[in-house]
Amino acid sequence: MAKSTNITWHEATISKQDRRIQNGHGSCVLWFTGLSGSGKSTIANAVSYELFRQSINEYVLDGDNIRHGLNKDLGFTEHDRSENIRRIGEVAKLFVDSGKIVTTAFISPFRSDRDQVRALFDEGEFIEVFIDCPLEECERRDPKKLYEKARRGEIKDFTGIDSPYEPPERPEITIHSDQVSVEEAVNQVLAYLRDKHIL
Repeated sequence: MAKSTNITWHEATISKQDRRIQNGHGSCVLWFTGLSGSGKSTIANAVSYELFRQSINEYVLDGDNIRHGLNKDLGFTEHDRSENIRRIGEVAKLFVDSGKIVTTAFISPFRSDRDQVRALFDEGEFIEVFIDCPLEECERRDPKKLYEKARRGEIKDFTGIDSPYEPPERPEITIHSDQVSVEEAVNQVLAYLRDKHIL
């Protein structure tokens, strides 16, 4: 399909900074990455809830939810996974531009894909949150029984089993979810946001 060349970026009257001033806080993306079962969605939702409770403009983009709509045409090949992350990066950028703190919960297994998303944002707007949890613990939890299915060969290209996960080399935040409670993880993220004057 040919791409249109008759496209011009439209500058909005209201800027990102205008929205931040009105909101009384900064905007950014908290990009949660880690193995399935590591606790990404649980912690991301808990962070979002605490921000909401504090009257902060926030939103959660969850991997499974996005695949029900925007990315329902994508499978789990390496190409489709990269496209999944690319699209989410573009959506997250719009949320940041709107003045929100957006939390995302995606395995996003490949460093190159995460780096490509990071490049979309201004300095300090992309906050990589590595939910570091041993594979054995993720398998023990296995809330969706996905590891069990992958071990039986019912799911192909499953991250951690027959497809690699490339951990972040320099994440802004690392949470060892097998060692801390959800509340402690939330406090760690909020402390970072306060330290960077986003809150």
